[in-house]
Amino acid sequence: MGLAALSANLLLVAFIAYLVATLFFGGAVKGAKSEASYRNHRWGNVGITITIIGFVTHLGYFITRWMASGHAPVSNMFEFTTAFGMMLVGAFILLFFMYRTPSLGLFALPIAVIIIGYASMFPREITPLIPALQSYWLTIHVITAALGEAILAISAVAGLIYLLKHVDLTKKSKERFWLEAVMFTVVLVLGFVVSSTTFKMTGYEAHFTYIDKNEMPAKIEYNYPPLFGMNGYEIQSPEAMEPLVEMPAVINAKTLTTFVWSVLTGIVLYLILRLIFRRPLAALFQPFAKKANSQLMDEIGYRSVLIGFPVFTLGALIFAMIWAHEAWSRFWGWDPKEVWALITWLFYAAFLHLRLSKGWEGKKSAWLAVIGFVIIMFNLIAVNLIIAGLHSYA
Repeated sequence: MGLAALSANLLLVAFIAYLVATLFFGGAVKGAKSEASYRNHRWGNVGITITIIGFVTHLGYFITRWMASGHAPVSNMFEFTTAFGMMLVGAFILLFFMYRTPSLGLFALPIAVIIIGYASMFPREITPLIPALQSYWLTIHVITAALGEAILAISAVAGLIYLLKHVDLTKKSKERFWLEAVMFTVVLVLGFVVSSTTFKMTGYEAHFTYIDKNEMPAKIEYNYPPLFGMNGYEIQSPEAMEPLVEMPAVINAKTLTTFVWSVLTGIVLYLILRLIFRRPLAALFQPFAKKANSQLMDEIGYRSVLIGFPVFTLGALIFAMIWAHEAWSRFWGWDPKEVWALITWLFYAAFLHLRLSKGWEGKKSAWLAVIGFVIIMFNLIAVNLIIAGLHSYA
């Protein structure tokens, strides 16, 4: 078996292990009769053991893919997103042994599973690095930034658990609306996986030529029916539908098409789930958060930001600016990716300021943690895929 095939199999094992571990954490949460048994329930111990096995195989995937490609496997969306999921699980394992709370695993691992599922929809082939990425700063900058985001993501998991426990979902309120909006966002990501898988199974392809941002002719293949056309597009596949709108060169019309199809699929999926369960999705998960220690969740959320923020600062700003200066002879250029990294940094700086100087704890802190993760995911999904810039190779 080649290294590439071994790497793919190890990732599949990790994916399955995280799914199985989630079930055991669910058993620990539902089966415990007291907080002491909740923290030391045998199913929770089995869950963390399976999670560690999954993490080790996930790490094996990362190492073997690195060996197969000759560079750190963080150079495209598939590689970066799977690495992000791995680091999220690693951060969870560390915090689990610090706090022994199965609820964190019950919510963190499904998010890791969704992230890996999302990654699997992108091309998985190992390709040589383009010249812009042939630098040791790729490894330093991207891995450090991903690690910082993964630790910050754990704060959102703790915040979500806190909110599920304390928001009254039996009464209409702004908090109930926004908590359900978070659930809806998760379903949208699942919508991407479902829509991408569906069109892949049908073998849909549509070929176009267009004028790229450098005003040069280029070719592109759509795997979804094209809702939006690239700048100056011409249809090369006779059976392809005519795009509804032609987009300017700064917008990647192919990925915008993918995004819209994913949103539409996610909306349909959400409505189906609501019809089946006949209640808000947040209400389905609320019973699993009832036994969580509120003070502990608040502390985990705060500690995660306290650790993740300086790591993110180092990777996403400082190392990024050093590499930018080496590659483009300037530290900062207001590229869309740079702007959103700055927005993310400013948000978490404000989080710490409000927490330390204004005493924002409990619900306020939890909401900030969840919003911060939404910003991270917007940067990962929308900014990476739709807005053209110097980081579009991602």
